[in-house]
Amino acid sequence: MLKKNTIYFALGILTASLFSCSESTKEPVDYVDPFIGTDFFGHTFPGATLPYGMVQLSPDHDVKGWTYAAGYAYPDSSIIGFSHTHFSGVGMTTGGDILVMPTVGDKIQTSAGSKENPDSGYRSRYDKKDESASPGYYSVLLKDGNIKAELTATKRVGVHRYTFPESRKSTILLDIGHEIGGNAESGESLVKMTNDSTLEGYKDANGTMVYFVAKFSRPFEYYGTWDNDYITPESSEGYWPYKNEEKGLNVGFFVGYKTKKGDQVTVKVAISHVSVEGAKKNLQAEVAHWDFDKVKNDARETWNEELKRVAIKGNNEAQKQVFYTAFYRSLLAQYIGQDVDGQYMGMDKKVHTAQKYDFYPSFSCWDTYRSQHPLLTLIAPDHVNDFVKSIAAKTTEFGWLPAQHFRNTYRPSMVGDHLIPVIVDAYFKGYRDWDIEGLYAAMRRKALESPPANIPASAGRAGLADYIRLGYAPADRTTESVPNTMELAYDDWCIARLAEALGKKEDAALFYKRAQNYRNVFDASTAFMRPRRENGTWLEAIGTNQQTIDSVGAHHYYRYFDPLLVGRRPNRHYTESNAWQYLWSVQHDPAGLIQLLGGNQAFNQRLDTFFAMDASISTPKYVGVVGTIGQYVHGNQPSHHVAYLYNYAGAPWKTQYWAREIMERFYRTGPGGLCGNEDMGSLSSWYLLSSMGIYPVAPGSTQYAIGSPMFEEIEFNVGKDKTFKIIAQNTSSKNRYIQSATLNGKALDRSWIDHSEIMAGGELTFVMGDQPNKIWATSKNAAPYSQSTLSTQSLGSTE
Repeated sequence: MLKKNTIYFALGILTASLFSCSESTKEPVDYVDPFIGTDFFGHTFPGATLPYGMVQLSPDHDVKGWTYAAGYAYPDSSIIGFSHTHFSGVGMTTGGDILVMPTVGDKIQTSAGSKENPDSGYRSRYDKKDESASPGYYSVLLKDGNIKAELTATKRVGVHRYTFPESRKSTILLDIGHEIGGNAESGESLVKMTNDSTLEGYKDANGTMVYFVAKFSRPFEYYGTWDNDYITPESSEGYWPYKNEEKGLNVGFFVGYKTKKGDQVTVKVAISHVSVEGAKKNLQAEVAHWDFDKVKNDARETWNEELKRVAIKGNNEAQKQVFYTAFYRSLLAQYIGQDVDGQYMGMDKKVHTAQKYDFYPSFSCWDTYRSQHPLLTLIAPDHVNDFVKSIAAKTTEFGWLPAQHFRNTYRPSMVGDHLIPVIVDAYFKGYRDWDIEGLYAAMRRKALESPPANIPASAGRAGLADYIRLGYAPADRTTESVPNTMELAYDDWCIARLAEALGKKEDAALFYKRAQNYRNVFDASTAFMRPRRENGTWLEAIGTNQQTIDSVGAHHYYRYFDPLLVGRRPNRHYTESNAWQYLWSVQHDPAGLIQLLGGNQAFNQRLDTFFAMDASISTPKYVGVVGTIGQYVHGNQPSHHVAYLYNYAGAPWKTQYWAREIMERFYRTGPGGLCGNEDMGSLSSWYLLSSMGIYPVAPGSTQYAIGSPMFEEIEFNVGKDKTFKIIAQNTSSKNRYIQSATLNGKALDRSWIDHSEIMAGGELTFVMGDQPNKIWATSKNAAPYSQSTLSTQSLGSTE
């Protein structure tokens, strides 16, 4: 039933009325569909978690292969069980710790079995009609045992409720050996019974320790252990003395009951990365009771309060579902790593205490620096300082500024040094409750030196010595040499900005100069960023027809330059992209790139070609990378800012067209609603920002390029009882072009807005139409900042 309703906005416990309109009685949480992105390589999971929660309790379909990076793939029809740690949209396979699975029957099976033959293990079939999910809750009927499984969570505790049929043996398994991606690098794990309703132990998951305590609402009537590496289950039915502990790699524990129809067993599983005692404290602090529905309702309310941070107005219900689900996904990438007492396991493998801040153990920064972290500076200001404090703590404990890492363990990962823009962007947006001098020193050291002997060499910048000596990373000495040069140039620009703000003039001059190193891999004869050898020569070009490829041979083909080639490690020159996609990765200096390509007209024509090309002609064709328009690949991060580059070349109406086109083409409802790997919130954060009509092309600058706002109104709190509202009059799929704009009633004739202007509160109003206005924001001074323009525009020191 529809009625007059007021939409509320909440920041923490503060609730402020934003606007009233004729809306349904739906709350923001009701628009979230956790199944969006669970199909078509979105790699999201549908299970129960909280914003920034340590526990992500979700069903697993399989553990092998890239398809199951989140453990779940929507088309599957059988479930292994429910594990407590997952990553939202990553290209790696890890997590899936501490799996719980209920079963029914006399035979106790200790391995999952196969999808082809679920009866060969404890896996169960299910129907999609019997599965549901909402923020903080998941439910499914397991057909093989006719068991209803329900999941909910607090930040550090997963809560299960299983409703059993009548059965002589209703068993609940804890499979400690289960792990997404397998356990080839994992160490010894332990599970033991400490009383008649409690299990505890730990898992060494590829060097990350996961301690747990699992409490059951009913005392065990039988129990037993297994180690799949050497022996069959040992149970309390036939073995004396009863075995109540198992240690090894593929170990587990089962407990069971005789049940009547409708009998329920609740299981509370708390985790910690510090100790079993830490897990016990987490359990006592967060779920001391047995009221499953209270935890479920509290989780829903927590999510609703977070989602109320942004209020939207519009008549398109599908767009609201996409928006609030994207908002939901944007809050899943960063999750806490400390126990309720503040203790966490540091990068030095020692226990530390986070004093009055939340510690975050994972930074997928090659992805998240572009959109997810900038988004959070707007809509989650109470967390931003904690992100940087976490980076500072890691730097101290590790003895070196790390790059992209997960679960507080450094391993070689993506190209670039992109914790730097996360730090610098936060600083220039006014988040400074941390030691900036200490972090600046760590950035500078890493940009000038190789790691010391006690730090893995891979933790340094790849090709650094050559980059300093030659001004670029040579292709005959560095894998992914072109991105290494271009992304380090951007990182150096971030350091230069910070050095300048801190009064370090010599450093600023040095790093501003290095920020121009992208020019050293630009080949004017092909107008591409091209692999270059140590002796200065370019990698030879080769034709792209199949006959030529076959004659050279696939292995040797990577020794040549082909702008359409998407290689595979270790034989690739571009990171998950080709020369067409990496041409545009000069985020800090689009004006310099425009100059290299021959001016605005030539630049825009090249961009037009980029979007118009045949997407199928990449060599070899993309595997698992989707969301293509021409050679634009929205499923991969290096393309994410490209639609906004028209703003820098006097054609903002083309940015408006393509930003809206990407939103409408690649973001939809349903399990296949994401066009590719979510990558820890980066795809969803791109959508949130772009639907607002803004995008941070170069984090580290405080400017947002203006695109095409999707909703009639978007409003969010900016602190100090102030709100910022973006109004798009007459907006629609057809009316995607800006006709005029005003900021707080004054005409706005530029294609950017500064963070400081947003945080001051007020209204940004656009009048939209179905035809491009080729005059608006096209003057010389209307473009956003670029390093080469030496712009006098404020970059928002934000004192």
